[in-house]
Amino acid sequence: MFEFIRNNKRWMYGILLLLIVPSFVFVGLESYQSNDAGTHVATVGGEKISRQEWEDAQRRQIDQARQMMGAQFDQKMFETAEAKKTILNNLVGERAISAEIARSHMNVSDATLQKTIMEIQQFRQPDGGFDMEGYKAALAAQGMTPAMFDQRLRRDLTVQQLTGSIQATAFAPRSVATRLSSINDQEREVQEIVFPVATYLPQVKVTDAMVKAYYDKNPTLFQIPEQVKAEYVVFNAATVENQVQVSDAEISDFYNKNLKTYTTPEQRSASHILITVAKDAKPADQAAAKTKAEAVLAQVRAAPANFAAIAKANSQDPGSAQAGGDLGVVEKGLFVKSVEDSIYALKEGETSGLVQSEFGWHIIKLNSIKPATQKSLDTAREQIAGDLKKQKMASKYTELAGVFTETAYDQSDSLKPVADKLKLQIQTVDNLTRTPNPALGDAPFNNAKFLTALFGNDALKNKRNTEAVEVAPSVLVAGRVVELRPAAKRPLAEVEAQIRQRVTIEEAVRLARQAGEAKLAAAKAAGDATGFGAPVIVSRTKQPTINQPGAIAVLKADATKLPAYVGVDVPGQGYAVYRINKVSQPAQLDAARRKQEADQIGNMMGQQQMVDYVEALKVKAKAKVTATPSQLGTNTDAQ
Repeated sequence: MFEFIRNNKRWMYGILLLLIVPSFVFVGLESYQSNDAGTHVATVGGEKISRQEWEDAQRRQIDQARQMMGAQFDQKMFETAEAKKTILNNLVGERAISAEIARSHMNVSDATLQKTIMEIQQFRQPDGGFDMEGYKAALAAQGMTPAMFDQRLRRDLTVQQLTGSIQATAFAPRSVATRLSSINDQEREVQEIVFPVATYLPQVKVTDAMVKAYYDKNPTLFQIPEQVKAEYVVFNAATVENQVQVSDAEISDFYNKNLKTYTTPEQRSASHILITVAKDAKPADQAAAKTKAEAVLAQVRAAPANFAAIAKANSQDPGSAQAGGDLGVVEKGLFVKSVEDSIYALKEGETSGLVQSEFGWHIIKLNSIKPATQKSLDTAREQIAGDLKKQKMASKYTELAGVFTETAYDQSDSLKPVADKLKLQIQTVDNLTRTPNPALGDAPFNNAKFLTALFGNDALKNKRNTEAVEVAPSVLVAGRVVELRPAAKRPLAEVEAQIRQRVTIEEAVRLARQAGEAKLAAAKAAGDATGFGAPVIVSRTKQPTINQPGAIAVLKADATKLPAYVGVDVPGQGYAVYRINKVSQPAQLDAARRKQEADQIGNMMGQQQMVDYVEALKVKAKAKVTATPSQLGTNTDAQ
């Protein structure tokens, strides 16, 4: 019963999939709909949401779905009016929330932001330090700088605070939760009698007239779909690769112009001890902090080898104290100037005196220096050659894809011109229908878009080549129909045995149902248990000891007056009749499960409360949608 609760938690993955932020199903789009479909798709608080923003949102949704679903991904799910409406409605809701956050001056502190970033497990090193290089690389791969990420993360944390505070106010009344759990735990004692199909098969006599009648009544069951034999050519990256070469001169020139790329700068790792001082501390407190720092410095100078232990015992930097003050690899610009200057002034193994910063007093130890290194041309040659080839292939692909597209469609009655021009092989495939065949897998011709083009008027009636169709990233296919076989109905003689078997089973099922319904009527009239099996217990929380359709029927049946009776078709078996003798609660209740169910109900109410709150924010922000789902079109760039 509670599966629907678990299955209705909706979430969206945040920046870099590092944060999970509740998303909301923003209902009520039509309430904000207008007919002004200009260059923007909606307005919230007087600010427009552009068509480009909607397309970007759709692209992100498609990319995330493709990554998560892999081979099961089907872009058609994003081409429905409902999907377009949901994406647009989410944008409207997000803008309404942002407007409320700005109006209320909500924000998160720098400390919270830094703590959240430092706790991202993906970038934690085995020694507990933070992998700054990996962090920057991950951001760069998403087209972001640390400053951009900080801004987005701060916004998302603020949204989390808002949504969390709203959802936290929701609760499930104990009476409601108890009632639902009691229904879930309810046990019903039942007896069963089954009328198997097999018992009635010998009684069935199928005549030729019955076979003919079934054949005439169900023509679609025996339809051979329209089929074609087709020729096709495939243009992909492999087509381009053989036409791209990289010379030694190009490699050398690229190396010389990008020496910094192949230079690893000097790397320094350091540790520190921090005695904090507030910016507005009184002179006496400042003096006390300095005195403490000097005392710690004296300990360090007396026992330099014990720096880590002294840092653990004395440092007031929560981010590094437990790691013995270790700051990991230091990069310029990462620390305040006085600390950075000290780090770069020290020699390996050397410890500084007291260094003052806006945070307090630092004692810094330079743990190691890794000198700058330069990768040689010979070492970098293979990497450069690969990178240059990729660049050339990208440019060449665009050029040749244009040639493929134009030539295939212009030379409308043959694929030979495009095949000869680009050195492609013309291939043939038979028995293609309008829909992809799962048995053919991801073959380039077994693609819904390509098949739609192949069965279009141009290809079928006008005998033209199809346009170039992108069936996968960087894979284009063009084809033409060689032979068309119209849809036809299989001859009766070919399917007679199949029909005879099907009619026999259907008649046996009818006889089993007839007998079962007669027993049901008689049992209801008499109220006895004659012919029924031994009593068994059926509940929603345990695997049923009777067939599943029967268990569902028994648990749904009206049991206000006992004994109660219910009959049900059991697919593949026959017909079953059940006598419900008793309804009760289990002797021992699962308290832990009941608490979990109450929490789930509370979570659902919290989500609904958040939906209602966002709806109110939309009204407050005077949200108005100016484009219908049909006007939005499809973002083909995301394919």
